[in-house]
Amino acid sequence: MESHRVEIDILGNRYVIRSQAPADHVRKLVAFVEGRVAEIRGDGPAPDPFKLLALAALDIADELLRLQEDRSRDDGDASARVRALVHLLDSAVEPA
Repeated sequence: MESHRVEIDILGNRYVIRSQAPADHVRKLVAFVEGRVAEIRGDGPAPDPFKLLALAALDIADELLRLQEDRSRDDGDASARVRALVHLLDSAVEPA
């Protein structure tokens, strides 16, 4: 896969990164992170940008882990329902 060089700006700091994702996608990620930082910062004075980024990273990681746990739980529920249906179908079919 081709690597793209993307220039980004996060909290006033310029970075050049290489990514296999298209530049537009990388910029969407940056906008998402900066949006989360803005939520955390609120209307107060701007604290240390690295502290803000660390808090945003923890907040995003928390959201990701909760979504993964929910998905795992939902997958388990779906599997249990499928097993119950298979059992119901097996019990409804008479042996030949």
